[in-house]
Amino acid sequence: MERPELDLRQLHAFLVLAEELHFGRAAERLGVAQPPFSQQIRRLEERVGHPLFDRAARELTAAGARLLPAARLALEEVAGGLEAARRAGRGEAGRLRVGFAASLALTVVPGVIAAFARERPGVRVEMRELTTSRQLQALRGEEIDVGLLRETEEAEGLEVVPLLAEEVVAVLPSAHRLASRRRVEVADLAGEPFVFFPREHGAGFHDRLLAPARAAGFEPRVTQRAVEWQTVAGLVAAGLGVSLAPAGVSAVRPAGVVYRPLKGAPTTTVALAWRHGTGDPLVSAFAHLAVAVGKALS
Repeated sequence: MERPELDLRQLHAFLVLAEELHFGRAAERLGVAQPPFSQQIRRLEERVGHPLFDRAARELTAAGARLLPAARLALEEVAGGLEAARRAGRGEAGRLRVGFAASLALTVVPGVIAAFARERPGVRVEMRELTTSRQLQALRGEEIDVGLLRETEEAEGLEVVPLLAEEVVAVLPSAHRLASRRRVEVADLAGEPFVFFPREHGAGFHDRLLAPARAAGFEPRVTQRAVEWQTVAGLVAAGLGVSLAPAGVSAVRPAGVVYRPLKGAPTTTVALAWRHGTGDPLVSAFAHLAVAVGKALS
């Protein structure tokens, strides 16, 4: 990078001189002796190649008058840039890219984002709806800064903090034989067709949800697949199968679907993840708030 042609100290001295129109008063205002002050102005004039101040008439020359607005703008931009850098360093400004699993838009996401916006109004938050596996890729590829995801053991290179645990519930068509029960035995779902999301979209979460069925001695027969929980609920409502889901999904209530607690229900974990070793104060602030919101929801 080339050395700047103009020195900020010289520009500052020139601005003070332009306001005072007197070398002695300008030097006194800056708290320096007049000879060093005069040298600053002389060096600036040498760089410009023309006199900037008519010492006899005590007024700016044509060159000085043209330089004055540019000098003001340069110093204002530097001051603004310094303050912006300080605010960013304090985590009060900048951009934070947040990935989130679709189902968390119904539970954790609103509270965390609202709290963060209140505490850090100068930060621009960019939200990206991504599956858990895609969030892990995006974090490692530096496409997002933090991720709100579900049940992951793939933490290489990442910091993962659990926020809260949700019970697993049964998702049933409202006309299903088990829909009238207050609680459902997982074993009662053996032989039922299942609507479920592909394992590649979140292996840990997928296996955690299906663990109750496997513990009950059967492997769910998945006949319909969908990535979004809204779609899963819609297919269940259409009578195409049953499903298992985190309790937060029960906020999705299309006509024809019911959610029932499971006896001895296991839990699935909602977590926050970010790149290991990041020193970004925005990430630290977001993590602090997310943990607090998670505790409040637990």
